[in-house]
Amino acid sequence: MTNILKEFEKNQIDKLTNKKRIPAFRSGDTIKVTLKIIEGDKSRLQAFEGVCIARKNNSVNSKFTLRKISHGEGVERVFSLFSPNLDSIEVIRKGDVRRAKLYYLRDRTGKKARIADRDRGNELDQYEYSDSVNNVTDKNPPEVQNEENKNESIENKEKEIEVSKEVEESIKNEKKSESSAKSAENTENESKS
Repeated sequence: MTNILKEFEKNQIDKLTNKKRIPAFRSGDTIKVTLKIIEGDKSRLQAFEGVCIARKNNSVNSKFTLRKISHGEGVERVFSLFSPNLDSIEVIRKGDVRRAKLYYLRDRTGKKARIADRDRGNELDQYEYSDSVNNVTDKNPPEVQNEENKNESIENKEKEIEVSKEVEESIKNEKKSESSAKSAENTENESKS
């Protein structure tokens, strides 16, 4: 029964993320969320930028909390990760923190509430943009995918080693042919003089 639920939730997540790109982010990161706001028959986009102080991963019910200071007041807002009202999520800064929940920032203001930057390099997106829901390329479980990726990487490394050996051999052959050509020229020059 739990497998059926997991499969259903996975299909729902695929449906909700088929036109979106959700980057990988953690607590401590500064994030800009663009929301679709519908007022009557009109709709507009509104941005909310703040520090992620909490994140809960619970499949379809995943959510994260952003906090910002607006006109001297702390404002916190909880967003559902797979909400259809979320237009886009963008990571502005990556923070260096050692906790999963940063509730201690509620008591701090000014310089005390700063979070140091951390360069984590280019991280892969948590959910990438895909054109259709049925366009699932990997139907293998993650364990099988990891094994396949390991085998592919080993094969690629072996091919790279073979290619590098071939290149080294060709360079050695060229040097030998150049040195033999130079020695032949030297013997010709000596014989002429």
